[in-house]
Amino acid sequence: MPPDEATGATTTVAPHQAGRADHGPSPHGGRPPVPARVRQIDAGVARTVERRLGQLLAPRVAQATAADATFGTDVAGRVARFTLDGGRRLRPQFLWWGLRVCGLPDDEQTEAAVRLGAALELIQTCALVHDDVMDRAATRRDGPALHVDLAADHEPSAYPGRDRFGESAAILAGDLALAWADDEAAAVRLPERRAARIRDTWSRMRTEMVAGQYLDLRGELTRSRSLRSALSAACLKTALYTVERPLQLGALLADAEETTLHALGAAGRGAGLAFQLRNDLDDVFADDAGSGKPAGGDLRAGKPTYLVALAHARAEADGDRHALRVLDHCLGRPGLDESDLDEVRHVLERTGARRNVEDKIRSLTARSTRHLDTAPLDPVARTRLRTLMHRAAGVRTVTAAVAQGAAE
Repeated sequence: MPPDEATGATTTVAPHQAGRADHGPSPHGGRPPVPARVRQIDAGVARTVERRLGQLLAPRVAQATAADATFGTDVAGRVARFTLDGGRRLRPQFLWWGLRVCGLPDDEQTEAAVRLGAALELIQTCALVHDDVMDRAATRRDGPALHVDLAADHEPSAYPGRDRFGESAAILAGDLALAWADDEAAAVRLPERRAARIRDTWSRMRTEMVAGQYLDLRGELTRSRSLRSALSAACLKTALYTVERPLQLGALLADAEETTLHALGAAGRGAGLAFQLRNDLDDVFADDAGSGKPAGGDLRAGKPTYLVALAHARAEADGDRHALRVLDHCLGRPGLDESDLDEVRHVLERTGARRNVEDKIRSLTARSTRHLDTAPLDPVARTRLRTLMHRAAGVRTVTAAVAQGAAE
């Protein structure tokens, strides 16, 4: 069961409402009860965001169809289906729990969080569609990648340039998703000071995501094996965009104090980096890459992952010429077969790269959860956020309370 589908008990509000006006005592004493709408979202962030996406995308597709029926069917409809039909909705979850750890949200903050969560999912659609074009990936989410699906509408014998058409049309589809994301984010209504800070963070997040993707592409071209460059690209393209910025957006909605913003930012960066390192491992060692794509996609593309950079550095330090030959021969080969992949796996095991990346993931996740203890956060929401971080990084939780939250 996904972490956002867990059914939590009624949330206890932290004594400190970070940056938030006091809701006042309840008629029965103590802190006020959690509103029904907040309890509903607590129990299913993904479901809530998906409902919002359905409400948002139907009129957007209708608008595109009114402009041109073919465009509405071929592009806008595909963008809507892609967005609605898959994904773990991690970014909206981190945004929501970034808000919730700061205390009880009011109606305005709750609505803004749902809308920004939907906008984040549309940015993710843009990122994935463009990423598949750049990687020339054939599949996504157990089906054809969007550019492949677009090309398949046209018979190859009649349209010899259909692959190029599919890639070009997919770039437009990603652009459309990004435009819809910005429209949804711009529609959020908040006090001006808070809205300005959210716009600034939103802008930074989009720039960081593109910068990280560029570093990834450049690393493929130059066959970079720099550990520092690999971590920098992973931080920009994933850690900030997936965890740190969504957490900060949630805290900004709560008008949280700087201490809280700093703690959540530090926690999010470590957890986001752990998430990317887990994806790197899963790409090689899992049955699939966790996104309906065959294992070894990053290796075939020659991506400069931290895992590969570490194996290369270890092999050079040990004078392991066989390992270096395997890495040089296999990385960046589109036709990499299962036998080649097994050779790379063996090298990653023998050099200790796999074990060291696992250790780094656990260390980053532990450090992230420690950062959560440095700010005055709602204790129940903090437990749920800690659980989400552990599950995103593929790390087992270590306390009874977290374990219980993950099992619910």
